[in-house]
Amino acid sequence: MSRVGKNPVAVPDGVDVKIDGVLVTAKGKLGELQYRATEDVQIAMEDGKVTVTPANEGKRARAMWGTARARIQNMVRGVSEGFKRDLEITGVGYRAAVQGSTLNLQLGYSHDINYPIPEGLKVVCERQSAISISGADKQLVGQFAAEVRGMRAPEPYKGKGVRYSDEQIIRKEGKKK
Repeated sequence: MSRVGKNPVAVPDGVDVKIDGVLVTAKGKLGELQYRATEDVQIAMEDGKVTVTPANEGKRARAMWGTARARIQNMVRGVSEGFKRDLEITGVGYRAAVQGSTLNLQLGYSHDINYPIPEGLKVVCERQSAISISGADKQLVGQFAAEVRGMRAPEPYKGKGVRYSDEQIIRKEGKKK
């Protein structure tokens, strides 16, 4: 039995959830998101809560049970509160700036990196060494943050590079005489 799947998803005030078979649509103050579940789960709305149950006793149905519930929970939370990921840039001459719908990164390469910001995300640079990514879609926020971090991942000797604000970099000791 799925420990995640058996819990119902509470729908807060201001969020409208519509269920059409396996298509779930959530609309709130931060936008509208859709999720198409597999035929292995049944989704129902009762008493302001969304419940997910497996359609059969198969292994795939049990696996998709928790997955579908988690995706619906992330949709509901995304359109009501949103998701945010913060990045920090460490290194001499490393900086970031938002120019229109592109993120301009200077990360020690011979050229600047102009990275387009996807639709539905808000990217803010409070200062040159801090990037804040926010949006309603958890997957999109996390993917964009991972791609920006991947431009220059933090290295273990001096800690230079792009890292998540809550990430701990394990530092190595340098060469000895």
